[in-house]
Amino acid sequence: MTGNQMGALLMIGSMAGFTINDTLVKMVGGEMPLSQILTLRGVVATLLIYLLARRLGSLRWNLAKGDWGLVAARCVAELLSTYLFLTALMVTPLANLTAILQGLPLTITLGAALFFGEPVGWRRMSAILVGFCGILLIVRPGVDGFGSGTLYGLGAVIAITARDLLTRRMSSEVPSMVVTLLASLTVLVFGLVASTQVTWQPATVNSLAIVTGAAVFIFVGYLCSVMTMRVGDVAFVSPFRYTGLLWALLLGWLVFGDWPDPLTLLGAAIVVATGLFTLYRERQVSES
Repeated sequence: MTGNQMGALLMIGSMAGFTINDTLVKMVGGEMPLSQILTLRGVVATLLIYLLARRLGSLRWNLAKGDWGLVAARCVAELLSTYLFLTALMVTPLANLTAILQGLPLTITLGAALFFGEPVGWRRMSAILVGFCGILLIVRPGVDGFGSGTLYGLGAVIAITARDLLTRRMSSEVPSMVVTLLASLTVLVFGLVASTQVTWQPATVNSLAIVTGAAVFIFVGYLCSVMTMRVGDVAFVSPFRYTGLLWALLLGWLVFGDWPDPLTLLGAAIVVATGLFTLYRERQVSES
């Protein structure tokens, strides 16, 4: 098996890990407050990430002052994206929310052009505009505007875009596992603080098992994503991120009995197609 083939499999595994985590969190969302879920999941996930970082020898803290500022800003963006995404997840079908997030390659490309002055040709700009039309097909605002779940989902897209743009600005000296560990710790601390304002619900053995499973699977997602970058070419493996939508469709149907309507599926297909085209054009531009 070649490095790219292994990278593709690891990327598929990463998307599966993150989507199963989302499914498990949604399953237990009606039994306990979100802050309680973030705290319980965060304890296990942060510990696992710390142990992995130690195992990889990636805990290096002598970062430049500018990088520390970017890491801190990224942690805030990670916190916002986690809160907004999970809040949307509680009231939005898994596949629909995941479909909205497939527009990230488009928003990141647009953000890089607007804030960093990265060149974006007319082909990629056209793909971005078409992709946004696909997102409108997914969210379909009616006469009353967007629902709360949709607004939280779109807010998560903005926060994740900011997070990834901040990551781009970090120097290569910043270990990815340090960034991941600090982001996980930030979400955990927020969960602990926020949970003091709500009444914790008694956790059953089943709910604890689900939350622990969510922590394990989000860790698997992080682990696979780190391993992917070590064995495969980014340009080759990046399109396999879209398998997350397939996992969301499958799990949403099997676990919650949800299946998107035809317009939502059409919008998702448009977003995925334009995202793949954007990745393809970025690869061509980088190679020219």
